[in-house]
Amino acid sequence: MDYSVLEKSTLFSGVPAAELRIVLEETPHHIQCYDKGEILFHLMEPATRIGIILEGRVEAQKSFPNGSQVNVSIRVPGDMIGPAAVFSKNQKYPCDIVSLEPVTVMMFRKNDLIRLMQKDVRILENFTEEIASATYMLQQRIELFSYHGIAQKAAFWLLTQARQTGKNKVHIPGSVSKWAMLMKVSRPSLHRELKRMEETGILAYDSPIVSILDVDALQDILGQ
Repeated sequence: MDYSVLEKSTLFSGVPAAELRIVLEETPHHIQCYDKGEILFHLMEPATRIGIILEGRVEAQKSFPNGSQVNVSIRVPGDMIGPAAVFSKNQKYPCDIVSLEPVTVMMFRKNDLIRLMQKDVRILENFTEEIASATYMLQQRIELFSYHGIAQKAAFWLLTQARQTGKNKVHIPGSVSKWAMLMKVSRPSLHRELKRMEETGILAYDSPIVSILDVDALQDILGQ
Protein backbone atom coordinates (compact mmCIF):
# COMPACT_ATOMS: atom_id res chain seq x y z
CA MET A 1 0.00 0.00 0.00
CA ASP A 2 1.36 3.41 -1.02
CA TYR A 3 0.29 5.63 1.87
CA SER A 4 1.65 8.76 0.17
CA VAL A 5 -1.51 8.91 -1.96
CA LEU A 6 -3.65 8.78 1.18
CA GLU A 7 -1.57 11.50 2.86
CA LYS A 8 -2.59 13.82 0.00
CA SER A 9 -6.24 12.77 0.08
CA THR A 10 -8.98 15.09 1.26
CA LEU A 11 -9.93 12.75 4.12
CA PHE A 12 -6.45 12.05 5.51
CA SER A 13 -4.77 15.39 4.86
CA GLY A 14 -2.38 16.25 7.69
CA VAL A 15 -2.11 12.67 8.98
CA PRO A 16 1.43 11.24 8.45
CA ALA A 17 1.80 7.92 6.62
CA ALA A 18 3.12 6.14 9.70
CA GLU A 19 0.00 7.09 11.68
CA LEU A 20 -2.26 6.24 8.75
CA ARG A 21 -0.87 2.74 8.57
CA ILE A 22 -1.75 2.11 12.22
CA VAL A 23 -5.20 3.69 11.97
CA LEU A 24 -6.16 1.74 8.86
CA GLU A 25 -4.93 -1.55 10.30
CA GLU A 26 -7.53 -1.04 13.04
CA THR A 27 -10.34 0.04 10.69
CA PRO A 28 -12.26 -2.40 8.43
CA HIS A 29 -11.94 -1.50 4.74
CA HIS A 30 -11.21 -3.20 1.45
CA ILE A 31 -9.44 -2.36 -1.81
CA GLN A 32 -11.47 -2.76 -4.99
CA CYS A 33 -10.37 -2.52 -8.63
CA TYR A 34 -12.51 -1.59 -11.64
CA ASP A 35 -11.89 -1.70 -15.37
CA LYS A 36 -12.51 1.29 -17.64
CA GLY A 37 -16.23 1.92 -18.13
CA GLU A 38 -17.37 0.02 -15.03
CA ILE A 39 -19.96 1.57 -12.72
CA LEU A 40 -18.75 1.83 -9.11
CA PHE A 41 -22.00 3.22 -7.70
CA HIS A 42 -25.35 3.01 -9.52
CA LEU A 43 -27.98 5.74 -9.65
CA MET A 44 -30.49 5.27 -6.77
CA GLU A 45 -28.55 2.29 -5.40
CA PRO A 46 -28.59 2.20 -1.56
CA ALA A 47 -25.62 4.30 -0.44
CA THR A 48 -23.64 2.09 1.92
CA ARG A 49 -20.04 2.64 0.81
CA ILE A 50 -17.66 5.58 0.72
CA GLY A 51 -14.58 5.36 -1.47
CA ILE A 52 -11.20 7.02 -1.67
CA ILE A 53 -9.66 6.87 -5.13
CA LEU A 54 -6.12 5.46 -5.04
CA GLU A 55 -5.51 5.20 -8.81
CA GLY A 56 -7.35 6.39 -11.91
CA ARG A 57 -10.25 8.78 -12.46
CA VAL A 58 -14.01 8.44 -12.18
CA GLU A 59 -16.86 10.59 -13.41
CA ALA A 60 -20.24 11.27 -11.83
CA GLN A 61 -22.89 10.98 -14.56
CA LYS A 62 -26.58 11.88 -14.26
CA SER A 63 -28.95 10.47 -16.91
CA PHE A 64 -32.49 11.71 -17.57
CA PRO A 65 -35.61 10.00 -19.01
CA ASN A 66 -35.30 11.97 -22.27
CA GLY A 67 -31.94 10.33 -22.94
CA SER A 68 -29.78 13.35 -22.07
CA GLN A 69 -26.83 13.05 -19.70
CA VAL A 70 -25.03 15.50 -17.46
CA ASN A 71 -21.40 14.88 -16.51
CA VAL A 72 -21.42 16.27 -12.98
CA SER A 73 -17.78 16.03 -11.94
CA ILE A 74 -14.53 14.12 -12.32
CA ARG A 75 -12.77 12.71 -9.25
CA VAL A 76 -9.05 11.90 -9.15
CA PRO A 77 -6.66 10.05 -6.79
CA GLY A 78 -7.11 11.25 -3.22
CA ASP A 79 -10.74 12.32 -3.72
CA MET A 80 -13.68 10.80 -1.87
CA ILE A 81 -16.71 9.42 -3.67
CA GLY A 82 -20.15 8.91 -2.14
CA PRO A 83 -19.84 10.67 1.26
CA ALA A 84 -22.81 13.01 0.88
CA ALA A 85 -25.10 10.19 -0.28
CA VAL A 86 -24.07 7.83 2.54
CA PHE A 87 -24.67 10.44 5.23
CA SER A 88 -27.85 11.85 3.68
CA LYS A 89 -31.34 11.05 4.95
CA ASN A 90 -32.25 9.50 1.60
CA GLN A 91 -29.12 7.30 1.49
CA LYS A 92 -29.26 6.77 -2.28
CA TYR A 93 -26.51 7.56 -4.76
CA PRO A 94 -27.82 10.52 -6.85
CA CYS A 95 -25.91 9.53 -10.01
CA ASP A 96 -23.76 6.84 -11.59
CA ILE A 97 -20.05 6.85 -10.74
CA VAL A 98 -18.23 5.51 -13.80
CA SER A 99 -14.52 4.72 -14.20
CA LEU A 100 -12.83 6.68 -17.00
CA GLU A 101 -9.83 4.33 -16.86
CA PRO A 102 -8.73 1.42 -14.66
CA VAL A 103 -9.45 2.49 -11.10
CA THR A 104 -8.43 1.34 -7.62
CA VAL A 105 -10.57 2.45 -4.68
CA MET A 106 -10.35 2.04 -0.90
CA MET A 107 -13.89 1.38 0.35
CA PHE A 108 -15.35 2.02 3.81
CA ARG A 109 -18.72 1.26 5.35
CA LYS A 110 -20.50 4.16 7.05
CA ASN A 111 -20.12 2.91 10.64
CA ASP A 112 -16.45 2.07 10.14
CA LEU A 113 -15.77 5.55 8.82
CA ILE A 114 -17.63 7.09 11.77
CA ARG A 115 -15.44 5.14 14.20
CA LEU A 116 -12.38 6.28 12.26
CA MET A 117 -13.41 9.93 12.61
CA GLN A 118 -14.08 9.43 16.31
CA LYS A 119 -10.52 8.21 16.78
CA ASP A 120 -8.86 11.21 15.09
CA VAL A 121 -10.32 14.71 15.12
CA ARG A 122 -8.14 15.65 12.11
CA ILE A 123 -10.00 13.12 9.98
CA LEU A 124 -13.33 14.41 11.29
CA GLU A 125 -12.36 17.99 10.40
CA ASN A 126 -11.24 16.93 6.91
CA PHE A 127 -14.50 15.09 6.31
CA THR A 128 -16.59 18.06 7.48
CA GLU A 129 -14.60 20.43 5.27
CA GLU A 130 -15.09 18.16 2.25
CA ILE A 131 -18.88 18.03 2.72
CA ALA A 132 -19.04 21.81 3.27
CA SER A 133 -16.93 22.46 0.16
CA ALA A 134 -19.16 20.22 -1.95
CA THR A 135 -22.24 22.12 -0.74
CA TYR A 136 -20.57 25.45 -1.53
CA MET A 137 -19.63 24.28 -5.03
CA LEU A 138 -23.21 23.17 -5.66
CA GLN A 139 -24.44 26.63 -4.71
CA GLN A 140 -21.92 28.13 -7.13
CA ARG A 141 -23.15 25.88 -9.96
CA ILE A 142 -26.75 26.89 -9.28
CA GLU A 143 -25.75 30.55 -9.55
CA LEU A 144 -23.76 29.77 -12.71
CA PHE A 145 -26.86 28.34 -14.39
CA SER A 146 -28.85 31.46 -13.47
CA TYR A 147 -26.87 33.33 -16.14
CA HIS A 148 -28.09 32.86 -19.69
CA GLY A 149 -25.39 34.38 -21.89
CA ILE A 150 -22.16 32.50 -22.60
CA ALA A 151 -20.11 35.60 -21.79
CA GLN A 152 -21.88 35.94 -18.43
CA LYS A 153 -21.33 32.28 -17.55
CA ALA A 154 -17.65 32.49 -18.46
CA ALA A 155 -17.22 35.74 -16.52
CA PHE A 156 -18.93 34.32 -13.43
CA TRP A 157 -16.86 31.13 -13.52
CA LEU A 158 -13.57 33.00 -13.95
CA LEU A 159 -14.33 35.51 -11.19
CA THR A 160 -15.39 32.75 -8.81
CA GLN A 161 -12.19 30.78 -9.41
CA ALA A 162 -10.08 33.91 -9.02
CA ARG A 163 -11.71 34.76 -5.67
CA GLN A 164 -11.19 31.23 -4.37
CA THR A 165 -7.49 31.11 -5.25
CA GLY A 166 -6.69 34.79 -4.74
CA LYS A 167 -5.01 34.82 -8.16
CA ASN A 168 -5.97 36.24 -11.54
CA LYS A 169 -4.49 33.24 -13.35
CA VAL A 170 -7.19 30.58 -13.60
CA HIS A 171 -6.73 26.96 -14.72
CA ILE A 172 -9.64 25.83 -16.88
CA PRO A 173 -10.96 22.31 -16.07
CA GLY A 174 -9.05 20.10 -18.51
CA SER A 175 -9.86 21.67 -21.85
CA VAL A 176 -12.20 24.21 -23.47
CA SER A 177 -14.48 21.30 -24.38
CA LYS A 178 -14.73 20.16 -20.76
CA TRP A 179 -15.18 23.72 -19.58
CA ALA A 180 -17.98 24.23 -22.10
CA MET A 181 -19.62 20.99 -20.96
CA LEU A 182 -19.40 22.15 -17.34
CA MET A 183 -21.26 25.37 -18.20
CA LYS A 184 -23.72 23.65 -20.59
CA VAL A 185 -22.67 25.69 -23.62
CA SER A 186 -21.20 24.71 -26.97
CA ARG A 187 -17.43 24.62 -27.38
CA PRO A 188 -17.37 26.82 -30.54
CA SER A 189 -19.50 29.48 -28.83
CA LEU A 190 -17.29 29.52 -25.74
CA HIS A 191 -14.16 29.68 -27.91
CA ARG A 192 -15.59 32.71 -29.77
CA GLU A 193 -16.29 34.49 -26.47
CA LEU A 194 -12.76 33.82 -25.25
CA LYS A 195 -11.34 35.28 -28.48
CA ARG A 196 -13.59 38.33 -28.19
CA MET A 197 -12.51 38.92 -24.58
CA GLU A 198 -8.89 38.56 -25.63
CA GLU A 199 -9.32 41.09 -28.43
CA THR A 200 -10.89 43.62 -26.05
CA GLY A 201 -8.12 43.17 -23.46
CA ILE A 202 -10.27 41.53 -20.78
CA LEU A 203 -8.21 38.36 -20.57
CA ALA A 204 -5.37 36.37 -22.13
CA TYR A 205 -5.80 32.68 -22.87
CA ASP A 206 -2.87 30.29 -23.07
CA SER A 207 -4.25 26.77 -22.51
CA PRO A 208 -4.85 25.67 -19.83
CA ILE A 209 -4.52 29.08 -18.16
CA VAL A 210 -6.78 32.11 -18.48
CA SER A 211 -5.17 35.32 -17.19
CA ILE A 212 -7.71 37.92 -16.09
CA LEU A 213 -6.46 41.34 -17.19
CA ASP A 214 -9.53 43.46 -16.43
CA VAL A 215 -11.61 42.34 -13.41
CA ASP A 216 -13.94 45.33 -13.68
CA ALA A 217 -14.80 44.46 -17.27
CA LEU A 218 -15.77 40.93 -16.21
CA GLN A 219 -17.94 42.39 -13.45
CA ASP A 220 -19.60 44.63 -16.01
CA ILE A 221 -20.44 41.59 -18.16
CA LEU A 222 -22.30 40.04 -15.21
CA GLY A 223 -24.41 43.17 -14.89
CA GLN A 224 -25.49 43.22 -18.54
